[in-house]
Amino acid sequence: MMNKDMLRQAQALQTKLAKAQEELGNMKVEGSAGGGAVKVVIDGHQRIHGMSISPEVVNPAEVEMLQDLVMAAFNDAVKKSQDLAANQLSGLTGGLKIPGLF
Repeated sequence: MMNKDMLRQAQALQTKLAKAQEELGNMKVEGSAGGGAVKVVIDGHQRIHGMSISPEVVNPAEVEMLQDLVMAAFNDAVKKSQDLAANQLSGLTGGLKIPGLF
């Protein structure tokens, strides 16, 4: 009896996790750098959905600064996305870290 009950619980958890993963794909977070001069929008799966760069930071003489701003904005967005995923999934897993989920 215990095995059937555990199997049922595992299947229910798998269904909830799949739904949570799908929801994460629909959630968006924005990372920014340079006081909002560069913004990156990604979903909960870290896929980029948009980017904006203010014209004032586009200077051919300072390409490295722009590259740094883009990287910082992307890293900010990824951190927010990872936090979102951890919060979304931790309730389902009881705080357990399951490899490959987040």
